[in-house]
Amino acid sequence: MDLESRLDLIREVGEEIITGEDLRQLLQTKKTPIAYDGFEPSGKIHIAQGVLRAINVNKMTKAGCKFKMWVADWHAWANNKMGGDLAKIQKAGEYMVEVWKATGMDMGKVEVLWASDVMGKREYWEKVMKIAINSTLNRTIRCSQIMGRTENEVLQTSQVFYPCMQAADIFQLEIDIAQLGMDQRKVNVFARELAPKLGFAKPVAVHHHMLLGLTQINTAASGIDRAIEMKMSKSKPESAIFMTDSREEVEHKIKKAFCPEKIVEDNPILDYCRNIVFEKFKSLEIERPEKFGGNVTYHSYAELESDFAAGKLHPMDLKNATALKINELLEPVRRHFERNTKAKKLLQEVNAVEK
Repeated sequence: MDLESRLDLIREVGEEIITGEDLRQLLQTKKTPIAYDGFEPSGKIHIAQGVLRAINVNKMTKAGCKFKMWVADWHAWANNKMGGDLAKIQKAGEYMVEVWKATGMDMGKVEVLWASDVMGKREYWEKVMKIAINSTLNRTIRCSQIMGRTENEVLQTSQVFYPCMQAADIFQLEIDIAQLGMDQRKVNVFARELAPKLGFAKPVAVHHHMLLGLTQINTAASGIDRAIEMKMSKSKPESAIFMTDSREEVEHKIKKAFCPEKIVEDNPILDYCRNIVFEKFKSLEIERPEKFGGNVTYHSYAELESDFAAGKLHPMDLKNATALKINELLEPVRRHFERNTKAKKLLQEVNAVEK
């Protein structure tokens, strides 16, 4: 694959790239750059963490990157996820790996790494300390957004230290491309600022789109803060489709989803179509009675959006078609967790913790 084709693939992943010129130079000078995505195991995962992550990782590996999936179990512990029970957090991490296997992530090109296996090394904590020494408390607290926290929350000491740990991850793993969500932007910028001072290569940041939650949220926020507030959340189950939701649950959630007629902006059903459906399928078929226009097939998202904005496609028809496609994508995951003994047990254990 030539340079421009590799760049185009990575641009499809990155809603924001810091910086485009740094990325070009990296690909020109390094045949197999190392990219990573890291996240906390904290219970069942939703479609953005499953299907959308697999789409993005596969594009990065197709572009020639070696990908490291960083299962941040100690970070989840520091962030008091799952009641601060590390054993339960690690079970959730194992469950996440099973989801990725079943959802089409090219695991042959992905290295799964656990934070707990690396964080026992002295050299890791030396990096954490160097980062902490070269930062301020106010600077690290401003990064609390990466944990799903706000600057105004009362943080535990472990949470205050968290951004230093996440920046150290990048340097410890020798990452060239930090490929995380837009909600992780602050810590990636933090790492880029510190890298030259600490003698590390400055990582390129490729921030992917965060899928909208299914429920309407009225927010006065703008930019990244708005995107974070509007993303799907496990704490609001109706806003998210989980990877092991039943067909009926998927249909119910999409039927109830916010999808105002003719409105394109902040429309979660269109967001699903743009970022998931048309990434996985060549077309979207709408089935409807002749009196409402008859069946129609869309071969691109642009066609779909145009008809929806013009009022030629009713929200309920769009919802029904979208639910069918999402259920088709989730069916292999459901089968895996029904038939694979290890996966089934892990899901039962994760579900038991969440109840």
